[in-house]
Amino acid sequence: MIHWLVATSTFVLIFTGIGQMPVYKRYLVDQLPGLGWSSNYAVTVFLHYLAAMILVFAAVFHLVYFIGKKDFSLIPRKGDFKESLIIIAAMLGKGKEPENDKFLAEQRLAYAYMFLNFAVIIITGLVKVAKNLSGVQLPHGVLNWSTQLHNLAMVLLILGIAAHLIAFVFKNNRPLFSSIFTGKVDLAYVKRRHSLWYRRLVDR
Repeated sequence: MIHWLVATSTFVLIFTGIGQMPVYKRYLVDQLPGLGWSSNYAVTVFLHYLAAMILVFAAVFHLVYFIGKKDFSLIPRKGDFKESLIIIAAMLGKGKEPENDKFLAEQRLAYAYMFLNFAVIIITGLVKVAKNLSGVQLPHGVLNWSTQLHNLAMVLLILGIAAHLIAFVFKNNRPLFSSIFTGKVDLAYVKRRHSLWYRRLVDR
């Protein structure tokens, strides 16, 4: 549920954010069926703010939930970069994967990458909202840097999402595709690829 709230709100934020530049009228995107609203600034701003509220809610819920459970399995660990290279090489048929915990080393690094970009987007987004509030005066430098960082984080986030989806090209990752929709992972897959986590579950 939270995964889809983040995914849907992020897609809406990217689409409406680009629409405010504006580019959809210039490149006739608003002429496509069902997208006549895309060049309407008032509509894109409303949808952008709505999606932003959903994203902030999902992000806060995610943090509170995992901190409350004391589940820090997604936090990067020492040696994750080197281990990620070994895993990628193994997926390309060169060598064998190391034993993995609940998340692969590359997944922990990807989480940190996405977390950082989402954090920058949310913080700079709040600054951009604050400047529109009555009586709020922010230095030009703060506004300029907030805008630049907001846009940069958006581009990096798009690249991260692309990499996230491209990962399914590798055969070893394909069993995880259904988990996007079900939230469940096949036990045989866990036993084969996440042996450290599997043994811990069995020993409970």
